[in-house]
Amino acid sequence: MQMSRILILGAGLSSTNLIEYLLGNAPAYGWTIRIGDLSLEAAAGKLGGNPNGQAFKFDIFNAEQLSAEVAWADVAISMLPAFMHPVVAKECVRQGKHLLTASYVSDAMKSLHDEARQKGVALMNELGVDPGIDHMSAMRMIDGIRNKGGKITGFISNTGGLIAPECDNNPWNYKFTWNPRNVVLAGQGVTHFLENGEHKYIPYHRLYSNIRTYNIPPYGEFEMYPNRDSLKYREIYGINDIQTIIRGTLRRSGYSKAWDVFVQLGMTDDTYKMEGSEMLTKREFLNSFLPYNPTETVEEKLQRVIPAAQDKIIFNKLKWLGIFDNELIGMANASPAQLLQRIMEEKLGLEPNDKDILIMQHIFDYELDGKKFQKKSTLTLVGEDTVHTAMAKTVGTPLAIAAKMLMTGQVNDRGVVMPIKPHLYNPILNELEEYGVKFVEEERQL
Repeated sequence: MQMSRILILGAGLSSTNLIEYLLGNAPAYGWTIRIGDLSLEAAAGKLGGNPNGQAFKFDIFNAEQLSAEVAWADVAISMLPAFMHPVVAKECVRQGKHLLTASYVSDAMKSLHDEARQKGVALMNELGVDPGIDHMSAMRMIDGIRNKGGKITGFISNTGGLIAPECDNNPWNYKFTWNPRNVVLAGQGVTHFLENGEHKYIPYHRLYSNIRTYNIPPYGEFEMYPNRDSLKYREIYGINDIQTIIRGTLRRSGYSKAWDVFVQLGMTDDTYKMEGSEMLTKREFLNSFLPYNPTETVEEKLQRVIPAAQDKIIFNKLKWLGIFDNELIGMANASPAQLLQRIMEEKLGLEPNDKDILIMQHIFDYELDGKKFQKKSTLTLVGEDTVHTAMAKTVGTPLAIAAKMLMTGQVNDRGVVMPIKPHLYNPILNELEEYGVKFVEEERQL
């Protein structure tokens, strides 16, 4: 059966490259593309008047509309917030339609696997950058080492969405290039990884004081804090007997020590609402987490309670954010995390001429013929502007390539699918190189 109708739900920042790729290929393949978003203006803007596309106002909570749109489509792509994917997936499985997302496979998605397989439906997930390109590039290396008889003993994988060096003009050496909420809530819970055969656990309140440093030419030094659960990748990648497995997030040096001030105070908590939050100034918000003292200033209390804030560099980062200012935050019924996010968005948003950079590096240790080797694979990609960001390119393009493969009958996998097999990852990685998404490999004997 020829497939020609693609439904895209969600027209946010990360959908830019996805939509451009599919519209660009539409004439050759006879595709029609419908783009739905809560904002009709956003959907129409992404379409740009292209005759192969249609824009419409879409509400995920309108079950009748969702049913009708899925009925029209051959393949659906959900660019909605991750928690909404299962709603779309259930409808796609019910109607026997394929679905692609860039997000992690949730338990709700996993539960649809058997029914989707029975109905001949592909639910393709984890097709963005992280998760996505990280899986594909790691599996290509793992399979390459295995195929020559090597035994993998260690795997460290680090990724960071950062501001490009030429646009790095603030004391945090950071700007939001992705969902700010995810940045503010990053690392909550317990981090678990394996190092030299030993299980290691880092509770949230110690995460940002457990950093490692990596030098990534030509961009210099970065620090990494480990992601929450690295161990699940043992099974996904088929490396169950590995001795070291750590996945981490990259930031510029000094970021973690400053961010830890907010963690130690409790300002990243999202579990409760602050009383009268709409009336809080930034200074009062900070003071809410400090002990009462009739004579000490907020600055003095902070430096007494959190000794790291006595560091001039850390203190200047906090001051630059405006956290000591007598200025209303202006957010009603808000959690500490939401208020902190609002403060940071004011100062750490992308400026009109900014470019982002995406950095991903895999480090594999392996043994072959009684010798030990280390192999590194590094991707660095600078965005073009604030619309065609490195993040949008690396989230949207692999997803679009996978959609093309599915539409043209190159993907026969059914049920819940991840891009960890050669027939999926090789074509996607090979085509990504045409868009500048290319890993550079280096190897040395230890």
